[in-house]
Amino acid sequence: MSDKKRDIDVIGLLGPLRRYALSLTRDPNEAEDLVHDALVRAMEKRDQFQTGRALRPWLMSILHNRFVDQLRSRRAEALRNAEIGLRVDPAAEGSQHGAARLADVRRAFMALPDEQRAALHLVSVEGLSYDEAAASLGIPVGTLVSRLSRARQRLREWEAGETPSNVVSFNAKGGQDASER
Repeated sequence: MSDKKRDIDVIGLLGPLRRYALSLTRDPNEAEDLVHDALVRAMEKRDQFQTGRALRPWLMSILHNRFVDQLRSRRAEALRNAEIGLRVDPAAEGSQHGAARLADVRRAFMALPDEQRAALHLVSVEGLSYDEAAASLGIPVGTLVSRLSRARQRLREWEAGETPSNVVSFNAKGGQDASER
């Protein structure tokens, strides 16, 4: 293989890429497809990878850009997935309080707008620095900090029992509450 075409070792980054893709798509099958598409794109563009640049943010950036491309071309499908992400699982027994609490937090996280959820995931879950996360998303650091702030504020409001106006509550049987019809 020539010096122009370097091998890119991504095996160790599959876990973070899959988690980030799942955070963006909210669907395990679509997440796997997104990771695959991103890795294919990375291999096609490996000559553009700059020596000395960290591989992880570069791959996260490619993954994010592939997601945005798909979002633009499949807006109706993304809206359907957002509704699925808001559905409540059946009520858990009292002994499963921790699991139920985690499911509630996950639903609140998934209810965040795409931009806020992506920023929060990269910084809080993947552990990227603000600079790396901003580079991955293709935005200025100040914009990233603003999105993080808004996401954290929405989660604090959710924790306090305030439901943002753009979030539809569902009862345990999967339907809208009678007060919201």
